[in-house]
Amino acid sequence: MATPAARAVPEQLAEGILAGQRRALARAITLIESSRADHREQAAQLLELLGPHAGGATRVGISGVPGAGKSTFIEAFGLQVIERGRKLAVLSVDPSSALSGGSVLGDKTRMELLSRDSRAFIRPSPAGRTLGGVARRTRESILLCEAAGFDLLLVETVGVGQSEIAVAEMTDMFLLLLLPGGGDDLQGIKRGIMEMADLILVNKADGDLLPAANRTVSDYRNALRLLHPRSKHWQVPVRGISSLERRGVDQTWQTIDEFWQTMQAHGEIERRRAEQARAWLWNEIQDGLMTAFRAAPAVQQALPTVEDEVAGQRLPPTTAARRLLDLLIDKSSNQGT
Repeated sequence: MATPAARAVPEQLAEGILAGQRRALARAITLIESSRADHREQAAQLLELLGPHAGGATRVGISGVPGAGKSTFIEAFGLQVIERGRKLAVLSVDPSSALSGGSVLGDKTRMELLSRDSRAFIRPSPAGRTLGGVARRTRESILLCEAAGFDLLLVETVGVGQSEIAVAEMTDMFLLLLLPGGGDDLQGIKRGIMEMADLILVNKADGDLLPAANRTVSDYRNALRLLHPRSKHWQVPVRGISSLERRGVDQTWQTIDEFWQTMQAHGEIERRRAEQARAWLWNEIQDGLMTAFRAAPAVQQALPTVEDEVAGQRLPPTTAARRLLDLLIDKSSNQGT
């Protein structure tokens, strides 16, 4: 049972976040990223307190191939939207050290101008071992930022593996950033990624790369005609931009705003968020079951032997998994009687 002091932590953080205190927001995100059991309990209390104050922001996921200039684009885009009066929060997921789990790149060093602006909030988080290059608690961080009054949220992913699917399950709009290249580059982009995109931008459309960028834009526009659109209410735009020269970045905000207005008018934003909430529920159930599984004494006792038998090919993994799961199920059944 939580002590009075422990119960006061979520209340104090919630009060600070609702007052727009950036330090309270940063502390709260650190709290929800913690895996300690007492911190998880406090995080749950905090989210309950702030839930009614969240949900009002435009959520945009950004992914793309390595080297596409995601951080450069976000800084150029961010500087423009805050000049328009928007309150911007960037949740940037960095590649992580395999040893320490810490962030390798650190987006605050790659978005120097934006990070110094008091109208923007940038939070880099290590991807850790989470599948898809999205931090495990990014969804919760989104709610905290919304409760703090930020009305535009950008979620930047590592851009590998299943990141596109993961970011699509927590944002309203998915923006795919690409590099200029020949038509053969289409073979390197998975069809599923293009079908998830609501906006495709070809960055670095400047200098010697401009002709290649124009060809890439044309190639992707033609490719999209062969794919089933994600929404019948939205035709996915494909444009060339130059984050370095700030060209086409302003039009990007106009497109995002147009997307939001269109999708909200047709109930698509509400529908997507309802689906995302269901997906979040099942992710939490899966995480909870895995935690309970590893914490079960019977499983902990049997696991080393079973793993050795599987590694030595003396026991099929399917049989081993069933044997271990039976230990957890038997324990739950005994507790219920």
